[in-house]
Amino acid sequence: MSIDKMRKSYNLSGLLEHEVHSDPVQQFQKWFGEAKAGDVPEWLEVNAMTLSTAGNDGRVTNRIVLLKGIESDHFIFFTNYQSAKGKQIADNASVAICFFWPHVERQVRICGQAQKSSREASIEYFHSRPRGSQLGAHVSEQSNVISDRNALEQTLKGITAEYADKEIPCPEHWGGYSVTPDEIEFWQGRDNRLHDRIVYRRHMDRWTIGRLAP
Repeated sequence: MSIDKMRKSYNLSGLLEHEVHSDPVQQFQKWFGEAKAGDVPEWLEVNAMTLSTAGNDGRVTNRIVLLKGIESDHFIFFTNYQSAKGKQIADNASVAICFFWPHVERQVRICGQAQKSSREASIEYFHSRPRGSQLGAHVSEQSNVISDRNALEQTLKGITAEYADKEIPCPEHWGGYSVTPDEIEFWQGRDNRLHDRIVYRRHMDRWTIGRLAP
């Protein structure tokens, strides 16, 4: 099938204003729970999200990262602070997040401001990760050019030997980000591309709810 002929109809559900929670984070948690319930394909990571960032030059980049918590209405993820995204966030704290859950024909878009998590929270999460992932955080100079795969694997061998019988410390350049949302949109696929789009926008300490044209 040619690309221009690829299409899918969406008809699992709808989304009306009276059906949503007054708090968008509560609404997100409801949808997240529904996305991970039931017959979820094994390949699907429900907490995978596209994170878009831009530096001072205005160049936008994006990548998939994993949501690792929702705390006090903040969305939490972890990464290398010296990575491309870390450097862009240091220049420009405005970020965008998008979740896509094709099995329930839904997506959620979040815009907000990112700031570093506390060092204590980063260390606590770091030590909850598999040991291999902890070693990997020390090995990877994320987003930097390296000579070849062998160089990466040799560095891993050295780090593995160094911490063979020790607790692996959380690197100073690694930790969490907390995204404070100021806009959250809930998208439900519908027939004839007339999708439901309910958007929450923050004004001071209040959220307003509106419907966007599909």
